[in-house]
Amino acid sequence: MTGLVPLEVAFYARRALVVAEALLGKVLVTTGPEGITAGRIVETEAYEGPADLAAHSAGGRRTRRTEVMFGPPGRAYVYLLYGTSWAFNVVTSEPDVPHAVLVRAVEPVLGHDLMAKRRRMVQTRRELTNGPGKLCQALGLSREHYGASLAGDAVFIADGPAGPTGQSARINIDYAGEWAKRPWRFYERGNRYVSVQPRS
Repeated sequence: MTGLVPLEVAFYARRALVVAEALLGKVLVTTGPEGITAGRIVETEAYEGPADLAAHSAGGRRTRRTEVMFGPPGRAYVYLLYGTSWAFNVVTSEPDVPHAVLVRAVEPVLGHDLMAKRRRMVQTRRELTNGPGKLCQALGLSREHYGASLAGDAVFIADGPAGPTGQSARINIDYAGEWAKRPWRFYERGNRYVSVQPRS
């Protein structure tokens, strides 16, 4: 896959629910001293704070961790997941409207060998990138990418082919009450890299 060009910032200047679905099929790219890695986005979740009780910005919570969510769209929001691995999110909407989209899974398209080296497994396993922490490790995403512009070189998202999509409730947010039931998770149907396959 060649000719990867960052999406325009205007792509992200919409509510998270719209961007989450639009991101399916797009290509998440990272570049660094080790080389280039990229994966087609096949699973996302929308978080629309401050109303959304599942969002880190619920109730307008503004901390050092969430600060980037209150800034301009088209930035990376990276945080530590369960204290063990990183999770990559895309800031959307507009300044002071803290919306973000979690990228839950990607399908490897470039740099398979490097991803396998980082994950310490053979490159053909679906576990290479079938979860938020796994894809961050495979793509070399970490704290250093917090706040990075997605119009830059270190990490960006390029256009790519979308497949058939499905929706479901978001995962592991039982604490959010009624918000946990909203079908704000989007995934590519039939893709082996989706983290949790649909029950139907």
